[in-house]
Amino acid sequence: MEAMTHFLGQLNGIVWGPIMLVLILGTGLFLMIGLRLIPLMKLAMGFKLMWSGRRSDENDKDSGEISPFQALMTAMSATVGTGNIAGVATAVFLGGPGALFWMWCTALVGMATKFAEAVLAVKYREVDESGNHVGGPMYYIKNGLGAKWAWLGTIFAVFASIAAFGIGNTVQANSVASVLEVNFGIPLAVTGVVLMVLVGAVLLGGVKRIGAVAGALVPFMAITYLVAGLAVLAINADQLPGALQMVFTYAFTESAAEGGFAGAAVWMAIRFGVARGIFSNEAGLGSAPIAHAASQTKDPVRQGLVAMLGTFIDTIIICSITGLAIISTGVWTSGESGAALTSAAFAHALPGIGNYVIAIALSIFAFTTILGWALYGERSVTYLFGVKALMPYRVFWILAVPAGAVLSLDFIWLLADTLNAMMALPNLVALIMLSPVVFKLSRDYFSLDNKEEKAV
Repeated sequence: MEAMTHFLGQLNGIVWGPIMLVLILGTGLFLMIGLRLIPLMKLAMGFKLMWSGRRSDENDKDSGEISPFQALMTAMSATVGTGNIAGVATAVFLGGPGALFWMWCTALVGMATKFAEAVLAVKYREVDESGNHVGGPMYYIKNGLGAKWAWLGTIFAVFASIAAFGIGNTVQANSVASVLEVNFGIPLAVTGVVLMVLVGAVLLGGVKRIGAVAGALVPFMAITYLVAGLAVLAINADQLPGALQMVFTYAFTESAAEGGFAGAAVWMAIRFGVARGIFSNEAGLGSAPIAHAASQTKDPVRQGLVAMLGTFIDTIIICSITGLAIISTGVWTSGESGAALTSAAFAHALPGIGNYVIAIALSIFAFTTILGWALYGERSVTYLFGVKALMPYRVFWILAVPAGAVLSLDFIWLLADTLNAMMALPNLVALIMLSPVVFKLSRDYFSLDNKEEKAV
């Protein structure tokens, strides 16, 4: 096991190294330029479509299983999670305040990536044996690039179905169990069993129940977390100008050691800012388009405009709140890392309740992440083996939750993190090769007179 862990550690350093980070950022920048900045210019339109998509159009009832809004919330249920609380803190701890700047850069180009992923997911989706609309990288690789590239889609599905058990299940269950034990004294096993029951109750209802639960929980918890975060920033308002100055200064300048902070070179700010940004918003990994493929819409571009909001909300809004709270309160030099660092920041500004806010937020975020990634794993397994494999996969998924709550997961985390990067490779290749399709669909959509007004 030690030899395997060492090998995975070496492989992880390669797949999440400079080449991968450049490839992900480069693909996003290429798509943003090819789209003529549509994701940025049409941001307001995306929010209008999201709001109007809370309930599906009667004309789109047969084009998917969940509303455009629920599709976005399902995708966000998987992205808004430990990355927003622990991931941002880790980036600042290892890369300094400048890491937050590079997270922003990742999100801005990542909006174009997420837009393209959703457009292709809806364009090339299929209807499976059970009558569900299914899509994602494996389908737009097979149907968009042709049969000779189908092997690439198979590779993606294999990596996704395995990685889901780590990053989307056991690691999340472990995070919930740990934070509840520390803050409320609840035994790990008890949390594991309760989580198993809750997850099972939702999953057995299929994609419609996942969408309904995500549509209710994600907005509620995200808004609650934002309100608490804004309260922290308001209390430390006099420190915000200095915090912002550090973000921009240390993005291009080495940050010196201070307190418990060991210091960081500019490359560390870039590396951890980009890596943690991708971990949080998943732009380029190919996971989110699996959820958007189930949306009740007949127009790929409309869903693309809704999908890109996931990256904007996740990183530009929620991660920024976390990062600025950590920097403005000064706890980033305390030597703490991960969720403990974010908890320290909130407790510093909101004594007696701040740490509990983080504990509850992390628990709900992690729970919804388990639901979102369950869908991704299911769709990947269905692609590989058909709908007959769906129920066995769900059973294994549900049983893995309590195991994850009580076990040490260092190896599983390393394996899942490595497979996440390997998921991204076939997806990025497909996005680049199918980019002309995305560009043409987008041009056609926006070239029609009054199209924007009709859409909303």
